[in-house]
Amino acid sequence: MSTVRASRKIERAGVNALRSLLEEHDHIVQEIDGGNDHGEDMIVNFTRAGKRTPYWIAIQVKSGKKYKRAHGYAIPVEDHFEDWRQSRIPILGVVYDMKKRELFWVNLTEQLRVVDKSPGWVQVARASLLNSGTIDDFYAEVANYAGEERMRIRANTEEEALTEAVRARRGLDPLTAPNPLYEGLANLALRHEERLKGIRRNLIRSLPIQILIILMLVAWPYQIRFVEGSSDMSPVLWVSNLYVFLLVMALTVFFEFRAGRIPLETGKWLWLITANFLWLPVVDSDGDPGWWGTFWILAGVFVPSFGNKLLFITFIRFAMDRIRLQREAGV
Repeated sequence: MSTVRASRKIERAGVNALRSLLEEHDHIVQEIDGGNDHGEDMIVNFTRAGKRTPYWIAIQVKSGKKYKRAHGYAIPVEDHFEDWRQSRIPILGVVYDMKKRELFWVNLTEQLRVVDKSPGWVQVARASLLNSGTIDDFYAEVANYAGEERMRIRANTEEEALTEAVRARRGLDPLTAPNPLYEGLANLALRHEERLKGIRRNLIRSLPIQILIILMLVAWPYQIRFVEGSSDMSPVLWVSNLYVFLLVMALTVFFEFRAGRIPLETGKWLWLITANFLWLPVVDSDGDPGWWGTFWILAGVFVPSFGNKLLFITFIRFAMDRIRLQREAGV
C-alpha cells in the first residue's frame, strides 16, 4: 500500500486552519488540488452581509518551523516570482505557526511588484496576525487592494467568477492572455529590443537595395535573352557587369542613409539607369541586332565602367573632405 508523506499533516494543518477561519466568516473558499497547484493553495471570494463581492484573492499557505524567523516568518518565492507579481488578482502568503496555532499573512503581489528581481523570500511580520479579531481589517485592506480596476473580477454566477479568477491567477485575462505561439518570440524580442530596433532601421534604409534586387532577379532572364539577340557578347558577363554597378550605387545610397545623409543625386541616377536598362529587355525580349540593340549593348558596357569610376572618385573625395575637416577641428 502507498504511504502518506509525513509532511502532509503539517501542510494540511495550515490550509485547514485558514479555511476554517475564512468559512467561519462566510467567505467562499475554493481549494486548488495538488495537480493544479502552481504556487497557490486556494482561491477566496470575499463576501459581505451574506452577498458575494467582486473581490477575489489567491493564497499560498505554509506551515511548519522552517518558515519561522527571528523577527517573524518568511515565505519562499522560488520560481513563482513573475506569476505572483503579475497576477491580476492579489496573491497572499499565509504562514501557520503550529506551536502557537496562529496565522500570519502578507500580500505577496504587492511586495513583489516593487522589486525588479526575486528576493528569494518574502518577510511576514508578527504584527500581521490573522484571526477572528483581525479578519475585518484584513478584509478591508485586501479588498481595497483587490478593488483596483485592473484586478476587479466580474461575473454573473459563482462558477463564472471562479473561472475568471483562475484565469486571472494564471495570467489568462483576455486583454493580457499569452499566445503560446508567439510568447517565446516576444520574450526573445524584448531581450534584444535595442538590437532589433537597429535592424529595423537598417531594413528601412535598405529598401532601395531590396527593391533593386527583386527587379534584377525578375529581369535577369530577359536581360540574357536581349543580349543574345543583339550581339555576340557573353550575356552573363554583360548582365553581371551592369548588375554589379547598380548594386554598388544602391550600397552607396544605403550607407549614406545610414550616415544620416540623403544622396539625392546618386539616388536619381540609380533609378534613371535602372529604369532604362531593366525595362528595355522586357519590351524587346528577343533583342535587336541592328543599331538600336548595338547602342544599348555598348551603353551597358560604358555606363557601368564610367559610372563606377565617377562614383568612387566622388565619394572618396567627399570622405577626404570630411576627414580633413575633422582633423582641423581636432575631433
